[in-house]
Amino acid sequence: MAGKSTAQLRILSRSDVQFADREEAGRLLAVQLSEYRGQNAVVLGIPRGGIIVAREVARALDAELDIVLAHKLRTPGYEELAMGSVAEDGKLFINRDVAEKLGVGEAYIQQEKARQMAEIKRRTELFRRARPRVPLKGRTVIVTDDGVATGATTQAALWAVRLEQPQKLIAAIPVGPEDTIRRLAGDVDEMLCLRAPPLFAAVGQFYQQFYPVEDEDVLRILREEHKDG
Repeated sequence: MAGKSTAQLRILSRSDVQFADREEAGRLLAVQLSEYRGQNAVVLGIPRGGIIVAREVARALDAELDIVLAHKLRTPGYEELAMGSVAEDGKLFINRDVAEKLGVGEAYIQQEKARQMAEIKRRTELFRRARPRVPLKGRTVIVTDDGVATGATTQAALWAVRLEQPQKLIAAIPVGPEDTIRRLAGDVDEMLCLRAPPLFAAVGQFYQQFYPVEDEDVLRILREEHKDG
Protein backbone atom coordinates (compact mmCIF):
# COMPACT_ATOMS: atom_id res chain seq x y z
CA MET A 1 0.00 0.00 0.00
CA ALA A 2 2.64 2.51 1.01
CA GLY A 3 5.93 3.34 -0.59
CA LYS A 4 4.89 3.38 -4.24
CA SER A 5 7.47 5.30 -6.27
CA THR A 6 5.36 5.69 -9.41
CA ALA A 7 3.11 8.48 -8.13
CA GLN A 8 2.77 11.55 -10.28
CA LEU A 9 4.03 14.40 -8.12
CA ARG A 10 3.21 18.02 -8.92
CA ILE A 11 4.50 20.83 -6.70
CA LEU A 12 3.51 23.99 -8.52
CA SER A 13 5.42 26.57 -6.49
CA ARG A 14 7.72 27.17 -3.53
CA SER A 15 5.94 30.48 -2.91
CA ASP A 16 4.93 31.60 0.57
CA VAL A 17 2.17 33.91 -0.71
CA GLN A 18 -0.97 33.57 1.42
CA PHE A 19 -4.30 32.27 0.16
CA ALA A 20 -7.18 34.64 0.87
CA ASP A 21 -9.12 31.81 2.53
CA ARG A 22 -9.93 28.10 2.22
CA GLU A 23 -12.41 28.79 -0.58
CA GLU A 24 -9.72 30.33 -2.76
CA ALA A 25 -7.38 27.40 -2.07
CA GLY A 26 -10.10 24.99 -3.17
CA ARG A 27 -10.80 26.89 -6.38
CA LEU A 28 -7.10 26.97 -7.25
CA LEU A 29 -6.80 23.22 -6.66
CA ALA A 30 -9.82 22.62 -8.89
CA VAL A 31 -8.16 24.45 -11.79
CA GLN A 32 -5.27 21.97 -11.62
CA LEU A 33 -7.64 19.01 -11.39
CA SER A 34 -9.88 20.04 -14.30
CA GLU A 35 -9.21 16.80 -16.21
CA TYR A 36 -11.41 15.04 -13.64
CA ARG A 37 -14.44 17.23 -14.30
CA GLY A 38 -17.45 15.08 -15.18
CA GLN A 39 -15.50 11.86 -14.45
CA ASN A 40 -17.72 10.69 -11.56
CA ALA A 41 -15.02 11.59 -9.06
CA VAL A 42 -15.47 11.78 -5.28
CA VAL A 43 -13.85 14.58 -3.30
CA LEU A 44 -13.19 13.80 0.36
CA GLY A 45 -12.45 16.59 2.81
CA ILE A 46 -10.60 15.91 6.06
CA PRO A 47 -12.68 17.56 8.81
CA ARG A 48 -12.90 20.12 9.79
CA GLY A 49 -11.16 22.73 7.61
CA GLY A 50 -10.74 20.37 4.69
CA ILE A 51 -14.48 20.23 4.02
CA ILE A 52 -14.46 23.86 2.87
CA VAL A 53 -11.61 23.21 0.44
CA ALA A 54 -13.29 19.99 -0.72
CA ARG A 55 -16.61 21.74 -1.36
CA GLU A 56 -15.00 24.14 -3.81
CA VAL A 57 -13.16 21.33 -5.61
CA ALA A 58 -16.29 19.17 -5.82
CA ARG A 59 -18.41 22.01 -7.19
CA ALA A 60 -15.89 22.89 -9.88
CA LEU A 61 -15.42 19.25 -10.94
CA ASP A 62 -19.11 18.32 -10.75
CA ALA A 63 -18.02 15.61 -8.31
CA GLU A 64 -19.58 14.06 -5.22
CA LEU A 65 -18.57 15.54 -1.87
CA ASP A 66 -17.97 13.57 1.31
CA ILE A 67 -15.67 13.51 4.33
CA VAL A 68 -13.11 10.94 5.41
CA LEU A 69 -13.34 10.14 9.11
CA ALA A 70 -10.24 7.99 9.46
CA HIS A 71 -7.97 8.64 12.44
CA LYS A 72 -4.28 8.04 12.78
CA LEU A 73 -3.06 5.53 15.34
CA ARG A 74 -0.52 7.37 17.47
CA THR A 75 2.88 5.82 18.04
CA PRO A 76 3.79 5.70 21.76
CA GLY A 77 6.35 8.39 22.53
CA TYR A 78 5.98 9.88 19.03
CA GLU A 79 2.37 10.99 18.87
CA GLU A 80 2.75 12.93 15.61
CA LEU A 81 4.07 9.79 13.90
CA ALA A 82 1.30 7.61 12.52
CA MET A 83 1.87 3.89 12.91
CA GLY A 84 -1.38 3.17 11.12
CA SER A 85 -4.96 4.24 10.72
CA VAL A 86 -8.45 3.12 11.56
CA ALA A 87 -11.27 3.80 9.13
CA GLU A 88 -14.86 4.76 9.79
CA ASP A 89 -15.99 1.15 9.43
CA GLY A 90 -13.29 -0.13 11.81
CA LYS A 91 -10.88 -1.34 9.14
CA LEU A 92 -7.36 -1.22 10.48
CA PHE A 93 -4.17 -0.51 8.58
CA ILE A 94 -0.86 -0.90 10.39
CA ASN A 95 2.45 0.30 9.05
CA ARG A 96 4.39 -2.73 10.22
CA ASP A 97 7.76 -1.09 9.53
CA VAL A 98 7.00 1.64 12.08
CA ALA A 99 5.37 -0.68 14.61
CA GLU A 100 8.19 -3.20 14.53
CA LYS A 101 10.98 -0.62 14.53
CA LEU A 102 9.57 0.99 17.69
CA GLY A 103 8.55 -2.27 19.33
CA VAL A 104 4.82 -1.55 19.46
CA GLY A 105 2.91 -4.59 20.65
CA GLU A 106 -0.51 -5.85 19.60
CA ALA A 107 -2.07 -4.92 22.94
CA TYR A 108 -1.15 -1.25 22.50
CA ILE A 109 -2.39 -1.29 18.89
CA GLN A 110 -5.79 -2.57 19.99
CA GLN A 111 -5.99 -0.02 22.84
CA GLU A 112 -5.16 2.82 20.48
CA LYS A 113 -7.66 1.54 17.93
CA ALA A 114 -10.37 1.57 20.62
CA ARG A 115 -9.48 5.14 21.64
CA GLN A 116 -9.64 6.43 18.08
CA MET A 117 -12.80 4.48 17.22
CA ALA A 118 -14.61 6.18 20.12
CA GLU A 119 -14.06 9.59 18.50
CA ILE A 120 -14.84 8.26 15.02
CA LYS A 121 -18.12 6.84 16.37
CA ARG A 122 -19.06 10.24 17.78
CA ARG A 123 -18.35 11.95 14.48
CA THR A 124 -20.07 9.24 12.45
CA GLU A 125 -23.26 9.53 14.47
CA LEU A 126 -23.16 13.30 14.03
CA PHE A 127 -22.22 13.65 10.37
CA ARG A 128 -23.80 10.61 8.74
CA ARG A 129 -27.26 11.86 9.49
CA ALA A 130 -26.48 14.66 7.03
CA ARG A 131 -24.55 12.66 4.45
CA PRO A 132 -24.58 8.87 4.06
CA ARG A 133 -21.16 7.50 3.25
CA VAL A 134 -20.25 7.51 -0.44
CA PRO A 135 -18.91 4.18 -1.81
CA LEU A 136 -15.37 4.59 -3.15
CA LYS A 137 -14.60 1.27 -4.82
CA GLY A 138 -13.62 1.73 -8.45
CA ARG A 139 -13.93 5.54 -8.30
CA THR A 140 -11.45 8.35 -8.76
CA VAL A 141 -11.05 9.71 -5.23
CA ILE A 142 -9.51 13.08 -4.40
CA VAL A 143 -8.54 13.63 -0.75
CA THR A 144 -7.95 17.19 0.38
CA ASP A 145 -7.41 19.38 3.44
CA ASP A 146 -6.53 23.03 3.99
CA GLY A 147 -2.87 22.06 4.29
CA VAL A 148 -0.48 19.61 5.91
CA ALA A 149 2.29 20.01 8.48
CA THR A 150 3.55 16.63 9.71
CA GLY A 151 1.10 14.89 7.37
CA ALA A 152 0.18 12.17 9.89
CA THR A 153 -3.57 12.82 9.74
CA THR A 154 -3.56 13.02 5.95
CA GLN A 155 -1.53 9.83 5.71
CA ALA A 156 -4.03 8.01 7.92
CA ALA A 157 -6.86 9.19 5.67
CA LEU A 158 -5.05 8.04 2.54
CA TRP A 159 -4.34 4.61 4.01
CA ALA A 160 -7.99 4.20 4.96
CA VAL A 161 -9.25 5.31 1.55
CA ARG A 162 -6.86 2.90 -0.21
CA LEU A 163 -8.50 0.03 1.68
CA GLU A 164 -11.74 0.94 -0.15
CA GLN A 165 -10.10 0.04 -3.49
CA PRO A 166 -10.53 3.25 -5.49
CA GLN A 167 -9.54 3.11 -9.13
CA LYS A 168 -7.31 6.15 -8.63
CA LEU A 169 -6.30 7.92 -5.41
CA ILE A 170 -5.26 11.57 -5.57
CA ALA A 171 -4.09 13.86 -2.78
CA ALA A 172 -4.68 17.57 -3.45
CA ILE A 173 -3.04 19.86 -0.90
CA PRO A 174 -2.94 23.67 -0.99
CA VAL A 175 0.22 24.04 1.08
CA GLY A 176 2.72 21.95 3.02
CA PRO A 177 6.44 21.36 3.61
CA GLU A 178 8.11 19.70 0.65
CA ASP A 179 9.47 16.75 2.63
CA THR A 180 5.95 15.94 3.90
CA ILE A 181 4.46 16.28 0.43
CA ARG A 182 7.07 13.96 -1.08
CA ARG A 183 6.49 11.38 1.66
CA LEU A 184 2.72 11.42 1.17
CA ALA A 185 3.21 10.98 -2.56
CA GLY A 186 4.27 7.42 -1.79
CA ASP A 187 0.71 6.62 -0.66
CA VAL A 188 -1.20 7.89 -3.70
CA ASP A 189 -1.35 7.62 -7.48
CA GLU A 190 -1.14 11.38 -7.91
CA MET A 191 -0.01 14.15 -5.55
CA LEU A 192 -0.83 17.79 -6.23
CA CYS A 193 0.52 20.56 -4.01
CA LEU A 194 0.04 24.20 -4.93
CA ARG A 195 2.73 25.68 -2.67
CA ALA A 196 5.61 24.13 -0.74
CA PRO A 197 7.34 27.09 0.94
CA PRO A 198 10.83 26.45 2.37
CA LEU A 199 10.00 28.07 5.74
CA PHE A 200 6.97 26.34 7.21
CA ALA A 201 5.71 26.64 10.78
CA ALA A 202 1.94 26.06 10.61
CA VAL A 203 -0.78 25.81 7.98
CA GLY A 204 -2.56 28.92 9.26
CA GLN A 205 0.35 31.22 8.42
CA PHE A 206 -0.42 30.76 4.71
CA TYR A 207 -4.01 32.04 4.92
CA GLN A 208 -5.18 35.63 5.32
CA GLN A 209 -8.38 34.25 6.89
CA PHE A 210 -8.04 31.01 8.84
CA TYR A 211 -11.13 30.96 11.02
CA PRO A 212 -12.07 27.97 13.19
CA VAL A 213 -14.38 25.43 11.54
CA GLU A 214 -16.84 23.74 13.91
CA ASP A 215 -18.79 20.50 13.66
CA GLU A 216 -21.92 22.52 12.87
CA ASP A 217 -20.18 24.06 9.86
CA VAL A 218 -19.30 20.60 8.54
CA LEU A 219 -22.89 19.46 9.05
CA ARG A 220 -24.29 22.47 7.22
CA ILE A 221 -22.02 21.97 4.21
CA LEU A 222 -22.82 18.26 4.00
CA ARG A 223 -26.55 18.96 4.17
CA GLU A 224 -26.43 21.72 1.57
CA GLU A 225 -24.28 19.83 -0.93
CA HIS A 226 -26.18 16.55 -0.51
CA LYS A 227 -29.49 18.34 -1.05
CA ASP A 228 -28.19 20.12 -4.13
CA GLY A 229 -26.85 16.87 -5.51
